[in-house]
Amino acid sequence: MSSDTLPRLFTLALADNGSPTDDKTYIRVPLFEGKVILRIILKPGSLAAGGHPVLQTNYPVTGEYDRHKFHPVKFVKDPNLLDAYCDIELDLPGAYQYRVEYKDDKKTVVSDTGYFVAEPRIVLPEQKKKKYGQALLPLDGLMTLSMVPKWMGDITQWGPLMKEVEYAGYNMIHFVPMQKRGDSNSPYSIADQLAFSDDLFNGKDKKKSNKQKTEIVEKALAKIYSQHGILSLSDVVWNHTSNSTEFLLKHPEAGYNLHNSPYLQPAYDLDTALVELSGRMTEEGLPVDIKSDHDADVIIAYIKDRVYPALKLYEYKVIDVSKYGQVIREALSKKNNVKCDPSKYKGIDTMDVKERIQRFGKEVVVDGHMGSRFHKSVDIPAALSFLLAFNHIDQLDQVTDNRVEGLVSSFESLLNDYNLPLYEEYDEETRVALSNVKGRLLFTRLAENGPKLGTITKSNPVIETYFTRLEDKKGVHPKGSMMLANNGWIWNADPLVDFAGPGSIAYLRREVIIWGDCVKLRYGDAPEDNPWLWKHMREYTEQVARMFHGIRIDNCHSTPLHVAEYFLDAARKVRPDLYVLAELFTGSSEKDNRFVSRLGIHALIREAMQAWDTHELSRLAHRHGGKPVGSMDEDMIWKVVEYEGENYDKVLRIPVTHGSMPRALFMDCTHDNETPFQKRTAEDALPNAAVVAFSDCAVGSVKGYDEIYPRLLDIVNEERNYNPKPSTSNGIIEVKHKLLNLHERLCMEGYREVHVHQENDLLMVHRQHPGSQDGYLLISRTAFPGQGTGYSPIRLRKSDVKFEFAYSLKIDGYQAKSSDYIEGLPCHVDTLDSPRLEEKEDEKGQFVQVILPETFTPGSICVLKTSIGDKYAEIHELVTTIDDNVTKELDLIDCNVILYRCQSEEADSTGGNGVYNIPNYGSLVYAGLQGFMSILHPIIKNNDLGHPLCDNLRAGNWALEYTINRLKEYQEKFSRLGKLIEWFESRSVLIKEMPDFMVPKYFALTVKTAYDKVYAHSLSLLSPLVQHGDHFIKQLAMTSVQLESIVPSTGLSPTDCAPSLAAGLPHFTVGHMRVWGRDVLIALRGILLVTGRFEDARNHLIAFAGSLRHGLIPNLLDSVRRPRYNSRDSVWFFMQAIQDYYNLAPDGPSILQANVPRRFPKDDKFVEVEDGYKYSMTMAEIMQEIMERHVHGIHFREHNAGINLDLQMKDEGFNIDIDVDWESGVLLGGNVWNCGTWMDKMGESERAKNKGYPGTSRDGAPAEITGLLKSSLRWINQLHEKGEYKWSGVDNVNGKTVTFKYWEDLLQKNFERVYYVPLDPSEDEKYDVISKIINRRGIYKDVYKATEAYTEYQLRPNFFVAMAVAPELFDKEHAKHAIRFCKDTLLGPLGMCTLDPADQQYRPYYRNWEDSDDFLTSKGRNYHQGPEWLWPLGYYLRAARQLDALHPQEIARILRPHREHISETPWRGLPELTNKNAEHCQDSCTTQAWSSGTLLDLFYDLIEGDEATK
Repeated sequence: MSSDTLPRLFTLALADNGSPTDDKTYIRVPLFEGKVILRIILKPGSLAAGGHPVLQTNYPVTGEYDRHKFHPVKFVKDPNLLDAYCDIELDLPGAYQYRVEYKDDKKTVVSDTGYFVAEPRIVLPEQKKKKYGQALLPLDGLMTLSMVPKWMGDITQWGPLMKEVEYAGYNMIHFVPMQKRGDSNSPYSIADQLAFSDDLFNGKDKKKSNKQKTEIVEKALAKIYSQHGILSLSDVVWNHTSNSTEFLLKHPEAGYNLHNSPYLQPAYDLDTALVELSGRMTEEGLPVDIKSDHDADVIIAYIKDRVYPALKLYEYKVIDVSKYGQVIREALSKKNNVKCDPSKYKGIDTMDVKERIQRFGKEVVVDGHMGSRFHKSVDIPAALSFLLAFNHIDQLDQVTDNRVEGLVSSFESLLNDYNLPLYEEYDEETRVALSNVKGRLLFTRLAENGPKLGTITKSNPVIETYFTRLEDKKGVHPKGSMMLANNGWIWNADPLVDFAGPGSIAYLRREVIIWGDCVKLRYGDAPEDNPWLWKHMREYTEQVARMFHGIRIDNCHSTPLHVAEYFLDAARKVRPDLYVLAELFTGSSEKDNRFVSRLGIHALIREAMQAWDTHELSRLAHRHGGKPVGSMDEDMIWKVVEYEGENYDKVLRIPVTHGSMPRALFMDCTHDNETPFQKRTAEDALPNAAVVAFSDCAVGSVKGYDEIYPRLLDIVNEERNYNPKPSTSNGIIEVKHKLLNLHERLCMEGYREVHVHQENDLLMVHRQHPGSQDGYLLISRTAFPGQGTGYSPIRLRKSDVKFEFAYSLKIDGYQAKSSDYIEGLPCHVDTLDSPRLEEKEDEKGQFVQVILPETFTPGSICVLKTSIGDKYAEIHELVTTIDDNVTKELDLIDCNVILYRCQSEEADSTGGNGVYNIPNYGSLVYAGLQGFMSILHPIIKNNDLGHPLCDNLRAGNWALEYTINRLKEYQEKFSRLGKLIEWFESRSVLIKEMPDFMVPKYFALTVKTAYDKVYAHSLSLLSPLVQHGDHFIKQLAMTSVQLESIVPSTGLSPTDCAPSLAAGLPHFTVGHMRVWGRDVLIALRGILLVTGRFEDARNHLIAFAGSLRHGLIPNLLDSVRRPRYNSRDSVWFFMQAIQDYYNLAPDGPSILQANVPRRFPKDDKFVEVEDGYKYSMTMAEIMQEIMERHVHGIHFREHNAGINLDLQMKDEGFNIDIDVDWESGVLLGGNVWNCGTWMDKMGESERAKNKGYPGTSRDGAPAEITGLLKSSLRWINQLHEKGEYKWSGVDNVNGKTVTFKYWEDLLQKNFERVYYVPLDPSEDEKYDVISKIINRRGIYKDVYKATEAYTEYQLRPNFFVAMAVAPELFDKEHAKHAIRFCKDTLLGPLGMCTLDPADQQYRPYYRNWEDSDDFLTSKGRNYHQGPEWLWPLGYYLRAARQLDALHPQEIARILRPHREHISETPWRGLPELTNKNAEHCQDSCTTQAWSSGTLLDLFYDLIEGDEATK
């Protein structure tokens, strides 16, 4: 089964809370002949995934579609990784919604709503099915012609017109409404929605019933489809009806009238006054023929000075002061039965006036009937209470007669204060209305592009009337019902606001550009609000849907969304595959998308004639034309994968990487656009049409454009018909025939990529097939008036070019001939010769230069066919396939060379070479393929072909040559790279033959193919846990390949350059700084053991074991040349690593007997390498030596102590001391001048005087060392019991033998006592604490018996190491509390705070470069005093899991940022640390071994469980 016929699985990942991400609130899903599945994904750790999620969608999973009925769909969940998905099989086109319901803290949460549109399937007519071997027409293949039926004559005689339409190439006709028109004769002013206009029928048929006429129209449309293969589409007009519609006499409630919308009364009064004034203009001495701005000013001045004062429209706003002053006077005088409570308004007198008036209006003033003057009244009790409080009177009884008038005056002042802003509103409304009246007056009477309405009369008023006035002859309707608001539109209005609804003053302000022949329909919120209207308009909509293949929503932006949804649901029930087109001008893409997503609009009308010059036309062509040539997303992101369910074996997975934009119906001209002759030049009709036809979207035109009609036809007043005997030789129809046939074929055959280039008046559109790269190039010369000309040579590189056709439009006269029919300008089309196609060559290779003839004047087009020959299929096949033999012999170190290597590693290994540098961008982070892939990933996802890397690839072959040459540089030492080098070289030859504009895609394909193969091969060499893990686990595991490699300057021994694990990139990579003791040993379990790299883990363990000196493991290994022993904790991480190897490796127990060559003599004396390695021991003996040395005490001064060893350290810091505290069993060590744990930053600033002062000395017994010691003792005792470890303890300790069992028990007995800080102060006496210096409670100390006692109580994340490796030490409830407490205090987005944010020494920003006066931070002394480190997080989460302190979902949520980070960073790893709240730290390693390693530890525990380590 080919990928073309496989089920298509569209995958959509949601946000954390189950809502669509902001950029994907709306997506469209194209249906096809096969199965389509929409997969909704909740990412691991997302809030929604962990809360028993259920998808609710109104897609009819079962039963029939009901917009308001939502169906539950269960998610499939992964129990370990806590992600979830659910699939919906889509078969029914329509607009649908979904949301996710889930539990959060036992409460049901509902996500934001997402929208998806299942697009319709347009079935091809039979002749086209045979031609293309396909059943469906892609939506972008629609070619629509707008026609006005009232100019088409008898519907039974449309045959010749249809033949012309078919010949021209259109496959859909947009019919302007055919329904019965109102008195204005406008097709959009429909008088009877259910009856067709009489002028569609001949004399005989006109006498037939509406039902019979409907059948005639239906048969005619069916014939157009069956005989001509042309689909039909009709407008639906939902917003208004004709002002002569008969149903308005019976159902005036269908409109906004003065009864149901009384707030319109002031606007009606004004409108009536203007109409009446229009009938007596001469009497008032006003001009009736507007000839200048002065005439308009005279009229406006009269309206302002005479009309408005007489109308007193402010009376609809304000309250009658005199009237309610008297009401209050009577109430104060009589005091009868009036309950008032002035205390409610205490302090009202001191309130801000504005605030006081707002409260007065809210609580005292009462609105009445909005259509009445002075409709506002007052609530008497509230008014009296307010008034008395305002005048400091506590009770009504206190009002004496002599105070009444003063209080009445006070109340009238309050009323005047209340009225003042309303008068100001009135003044502003008057000003705006006068301005709008003047503007409209000038436009309708004087403007060149206006309707020139002529003399002002009562029937042709000064400005179009805003209201239709009907007569209720039988008097059956309430007063005001017959005065109905007309419809219109408003500049820049919010389309979601009903401009005739309550609260709107658009009619009063005269802001509506009115359609005087159309009454605005009033639907209300639901069918119950206006039952007859909803039923009638639904029947109209269903009739249209039954007869036509598509609908165009007229004036969509003014259609209430809920109304359009209702009617579209009805229409789709009649015709599920209904095509929905819209005229939508909301002013913003966001609002466009709201309409498109809610209504399921399939295309928005976009107009080429809106372009004012060639550059703007090129922008429109680029925007609507299609995907850019060389797009990468489908080739590299779409994949055939196995389907998890039972219904299908394989599916084509299509990730939804971006939300959808509305499709366009790109029209060269619409039926309400001015023509090229009016807006540009008539000659521009041809190039404009050609540019549109070359776009990869639905295209369209209007009848008359191809015939070169000189002007926009007056859809209302034009009385002539189209010529009933049209000729295909008219205008540009012959050329349109070729252009549209080509458009359809290119769409059907998948020519989806487009390149647009413009220079002066030359506009080129190159349409290409993403598979064969065959293409068609349009060269058009536009004919905008007054534009520049001239262009650079047209060069088509490495392409075969064939001439197709060329034409030039010539206008023979600029006046259409006089005729009974509508005619175009006299014109002809010259057929042009082929341009000269000259083959040339330059430094970039072969090209064809196109030299246009002199006859290629403005108004000309030329179409060329381009091809890169038959080699494409071979090239594409070769660059996208790689044989298993190429990679099967590679080991993981080979893979490291191929994929990774940062600058310093590359330079170290190649004698100074480095990573690739991209001009205008910068250097890659890796020399290997990951370096390119990190840059290519967003380029591929976004088709960002303007990226500097793409520019670099088009300019030359340097990147490809770099990739090959660096591998050759390694080939001598890495011989297995040879086959891959050959593979690259063979592809390189082919890519160099590609046209330069295709090189970015084919370079990306080549690199990605090799990268994917080597990446997959690497994973195949890792453990089953990794191979079966999710994407995040694989990414973590690949940091093992990333970080372990061979570099010449260092390794695991002084004599052998073996693979070694870098602590982190890019800072810890080469020389003595590469291999750190504690870093490697902390990372070893996850990076090497969990990933299955057991031999590498063993080699590292033996190397470190061989470096043992003074009973310690070095901090820096330095190939065991000059290792440094200033680390107290490394040896215990080493002991833990041996234990981990024993438990996880297949040959685990053998490690105890592994032979370990010793670098230094038994007396610990430093010797050079040549004098070392004189004896060997077993690993078990190494372990015993470590235990013995610590039991007996370790005391030494570092070899070569002084500035040659450490420039920063004070002399006392070189002294190393470690002893056992036999009261508690802990190991005490260090001093305030050194820092022997991982928090090892030494002060370095002489300026700040912190040089030699450790940032975090942690002398005493650090909690993690105690935990690691306990883990080691427990394991050794277990080994001894099994007979695998022969020592039971240490002899000669003060003349006694200390058994390991005794030591372990001592630790177990005392740990809580010496480390726990009780939550309850009353329990302090049970623990070894100093109460007065305790800051945090319910935690564990960071160290015990520190020199500076306060440091013991500093909250840090170190005790979680102890919890993870020795949970038995901890009281479970104490530990759980501490874990949850630290979740709120120490846990950052990526790492853990290294110091409590509440601590006075907390400094979370590490800037190692900054040398300031600040003792605490200068030269980065605060490295571990607040910055958020990642590696402790793994131990924290392991502890939380073991002790049941965090739910698995909480753990998954904590790791969400890590999943995002590792996918987004070009380093493809997790950093060493971040500053506060995950803010980037420029001094941090960007990928660190232990950061990934400890999370791999966690996943091992989660997936394999504890049993695997027992």
